[in-house]
Amino acid sequence: MGSERCADWVLYVRDGCHLCEQFLLELSLDLGPAVEVLQVVDVDRDADLAVRFGLRVPVLEAGGLLLCEGVYDAARVRQALQV
Repeated sequence: MGSERCADWVLYVRDGCHLCEQFLLELSLDLGPAVEVLQVVDVDRDADLAVRFGLRVPVLEAGGLLLCEGVYDAARVRQALQV
């Protein structure tokens, strides 16, 4: 899989969130080297994002579309990678 497919993927997290850390670990196993182009955004660094997401992290978006929220959905991610 080319890293260009993941260039518009964003993972919204919160620093110190164990769910976020586990999510990123599982995602990195599916993305492999392409994980390097994944944008990881700490929602607490931006007041608007903190309000937008509240406690709804981790959240994975691809091209602005929601892929996963809270828990990692490997099947959905793998399907998005094949498109």
